[in-house]
Amino acid sequence: MNNPLLKSFDTPFNSFPFENINQEDFKPAILEGIIQAKQEITQIAGNPARPTFHNTIVALEKAGKQLHVVAEAFFNINSAETNDYLQNLAQEISPLLTEYGNDVTLNEELFLRIKTVFEETSKSSLTEEEYKLLDKTYKSFTKNGALLTDAQKDRLRFIDKELASLKVKFSQNVLHETNAYSLHITSEQDLEGLPSSAKNAAKEEAKKRGLAGWVFSLQFPSMMPFMKYAKKRDLRRELYLASSKRAFNKNEYDNEEHVKKIVAYRQERAELLGYETHAHFILQERMASGPEEVEKFLHDLLVKAKPFAQKEIKQLRQVASIDDIDELMPYDHAYYVEKLREAQFKFSEETLKPYFPLEAVVNAAFDVANKLYGLTFQKRNDIQKYHQEVEVFEVLENGIHKALLYVDWFPREGKRAGAWMTSYQGQSKVERLAIRPHISIVCNFSRSHGDVPSLLTFNEVTTLFHEFGHALHGIMADTVYESLSGTNVYWDFVELPSQFMENYCYDKAFLSSFAKHYKTGESLPLEEIDKIVASANFMEGYQTLRQLSFGLLDLAYHTNQLQPDDSLVEFERHVVADTQLYPVMEGIAMSPSFSHIFPGGYSAGYYSYKWAEVLDADAFDYFKETGVFNRETAEKFKILLSKGGTVDPMTLYIDFRGRKPSVDALLRRAGLTGS
Repeated sequence: MNNPLLKSFDTPFNSFPFENINQEDFKPAILEGIIQAKQEITQIAGNPARPTFHNTIVALEKAGKQLHVVAEAFFNINSAETNDYLQNLAQEISPLLTEYGNDVTLNEELFLRIKTVFEETSKSSLTEEEYKLLDKTYKSFTKNGALLTDAQKDRLRFIDKELASLKVKFSQNVLHETNAYSLHITSEQDLEGLPSSAKNAAKEEAKKRGLAGWVFSLQFPSMMPFMKYAKKRDLRRELYLASSKRAFNKNEYDNEEHVKKIVAYRQERAELLGYETHAHFILQERMASGPEEVEKFLHDLLVKAKPFAQKEIKQLRQVASIDDIDELMPYDHAYYVEKLREAQFKFSEETLKPYFPLEAVVNAAFDVANKLYGLTFQKRNDIQKYHQEVEVFEVLENGIHKALLYVDWFPREGKRAGAWMTSYQGQSKVERLAIRPHISIVCNFSRSHGDVPSLLTFNEVTTLFHEFGHALHGIMADTVYESLSGTNVYWDFVELPSQFMENYCYDKAFLSSFAKHYKTGESLPLEEIDKIVASANFMEGYQTLRQLSFGLLDLAYHTNQLQPDDSLVEFERHVVADTQLYPVMEGIAMSPSFSHIFPGGYSAGYYSYKWAEVLDADAFDYFKETGVFNRETAEKFKILLSKGGTVDPMTLYIDFRGRKPSVDALLRRAGLTGS
């Protein structure tokens, strides 16, 4: 079979051969990869030699590498550049990959060898990383059914296959509903308040669809300016409702039943494995040790933040009263927030955009990495990519190859919404073969239009720095084993590097260094920079409550609070009631499009965004004490980044900071300490 995915890639740095393959190559490559991986597992399990760390644990770590590379690339492309064929294939192969995973973790002969090594190997005979791998391997088998009876294993296999299919279908439904809606405007009067950049983008979108007038979609760069600036309240309401009802329209793309099934299967799976709830199962290996600790953390923040949030909404109502708005609604929020921002700080995000051309912001992020860690980024035109808009950079440290970085900035019909970091090749040093990572950042920023380059809102600037922080976590990885490398850390620790990077967006001297007008080259005036820094806490109370509502809803779903006959709408309202600052709107629900916790990896873990804010605020305080680009402090943080999951995260943090993190830094930064 002449399938490029079944051969050596023969590309620079063994990069993925996107341009040499057809989409039809994925299925046979994955099927063949499963066969080869199973053979490798059989050899490990049937090895007549006494089980040892190297012939069992390390051998298992190396097994199925080709399958992992191809499957990872497939699902990455399915998120960033999908089509009907790939979506159907995802539905087909997800259960097969889940079945293969079960075949491994439920292999009794293999587990017996792992158990023998775990019980008979002294901790002192292994390095810290080797013991971490052994411990993680043993726990991953016991947490995934190795100790179950045969009947229980069969049920676990069924549940896992069902979950795999449900998660793929959930994502596909959200993508379809996002793409299916458009707001077509034919009267220029309906565009009142919108900046020219938003109108120009909407006009181009209409032209692309063969329509006259203007088209707005549910993609963030299209929807958000409309919600912020469009004066027509009824149109803001329409767009808000369309977004809030995605996959909740009582049609074939409705996710309500998928939510219920996913939650029920996760609960049954947890109970099968001996855990009280899915949250107990997940949080066993987190910095937060259980749902009780998470709930206390969220409620403590809620008590501190709510009075501030209520004051903020009161201010918005006062602004809205000028327009004779009697009752402020959720679809009014972004519009009057922007009005209040302009009144308080005398600037709008729109007026700042000319100072944040995408290329300059990217170079600024690279500059931070250079100043902190000595990294440089060189564009490569000889690395294959999955779409012509993707750019590839070689990352160098002291002139030596460190990683590849793929960047994909703009929305497309085949790309899911949001922003994320992923990888095409992990980092490892098994048997002295140094494999460096291939990292990818995917976002949805506004495109260039005519002579105007892609210009970012300040919020998008922080998004870019956030995802670049994740990328640096992968790029700086320096461990022996891939499964412990880079972002393979506790889920409530993984957001520290990304949220830490956002702090640089509010450093005055750094902002001055790159915020320059795309036409004139004029620096953003210092008084404008002062306004940005002064507005860092703007609406922080509201934003905190919003994040807490997501965390509480996630926790409620995964602590067995949803009953089979419950309405999702009523369930949501009950769970998040204490966080809500606006009147309830009928017919909407966020759960059917809550991709982070249903198809995504944040189930029982959404709280980690706020948890990591405690870490990142405390960490950046340390940098502010020593200098935000202090190389000695940066070297300590670099060690934290490089260690991946080889060391307990609290130990890593204490080694960096000299003490445990304090919540005080977050409360100060968020302005939640005064009355």
